[in-house]
Amino acid sequence: MGAGGLEPPQPCGLRILSPLRLPIPPCPRALILDLAHPAPSSVPLPGFLSTLPLDTLLVLGAYLLLGGAYLVVVPLVLFFWMNKRWMVMGKIERTAVYGLVFLFFPGMIVFSPFLNFRLAGQGE
Repeated sequence: MGAGGLEPPQPCGLRILSPLRLPIPPCPRALILDLAHPAPSSVPLPGFLSTLPLDTLLVLGAYLLLGGAYLVVVPLVLFFWMNKRWMVMGKIERTAVYGLVFLFFPGMIVFSPFLNFRLAGQGE
């Protein structure tokens, strides 16, 4: 072994390695994804949305997706599930449904004036 041990002696600062010594060839700059300056899309966004960065649009889309699921999709599924299974639910299922009603209460309140599932009764 030489005086430098296993590695050859290097200066203290940063240095650029020679591309000939790298184990894999460097990636050309054209293939590197640049999220700060995305490529223009084929369909321009309308109005003020075209001025917003891509990251902001992704966050807004995620909020709309989660908010729609929380306030619309899950409460409607829960309403129809309760209507279909009300008379045949076991105690564990009923406890789980009550927990889901508590969890998705804001969405249930949104649809409660429009949906009325009265029980059919004995049929007179």
